[in-house]
Amino acid sequence: MRDKDSIPTWYVVKTNSRAEKKVFERIESIGMEAYLPLVITIKQWSDRKKKIDVPLIASTIFVKCKEEDLNLLYNITGFHSLLYYLSKPAKVRNIEIQNLRILLSEDFEFNQENFESIQGGDKVEVIRGPFQGLIATSLEVDRKHRLIVEIECLEQRFVVNVPKSNVRKI
Repeated sequence: MRDKDSIPTWYVVKTNSRAEKKVFERIESIGMEAYLPLVITIKQWSDRKKKIDVPLIASTIFVKCKEEDLNLLYNITGFHSLLYYLSKPAKVRNIEIQNLRILLSEDFEFNQENFESIQGGDKVEVIRGPFQGLIATSLEVDRKHRLIVEIECLEQRFVVNVPKSNVRKI
C-alpha cells in the first residue's frame, strides 16, 4: 500500500520579494517540478514602454514533490517559507494548477451570450474556446456572466468572462 505522503503533490512556496523567477530556476535546477504563473504587463518608463512578465501572485511559486522532499527547498537562496494550513504544508489540488494554466494560456475578453440556464454559484466546465477544460464557479453580476477560478488554500480568486454557450453545468 502506498503512503499518501509519498505521492507528489503541489505545495505553495513563498519567496523573498521580487525573487520569484530566480527561485523558480533554482528549484527546477535541483530536479523538482515547479510552476510560476506569469502575466504580461506593460511597464512605462520616461523614454519607453516595455512588455514584461510578472508573477500573477507576488512572492508565490507552486512546487510538485513528495512531502519529505520539501526540506530541500530550505537550502535555496531566495526561498522564504512554505505556506501552512492547519499546521501542515498547504496542498494545492491538481485541478487548481490546471485552471491557472488554462487561464493564463490565452488573454481573451469574451462577448456575452445568453444560452444555457446556468445560475450564479453553479459549478461549470468550459467546453469550447481558449479556456476549454477550465473548472470554475459561475457568477452573474449585473446580467453579465463570469466564472470564478479559485485556489482555495491561498484564498485567491480570478474572474474571467466566458459566454454561457461555452460552458456546461457539472
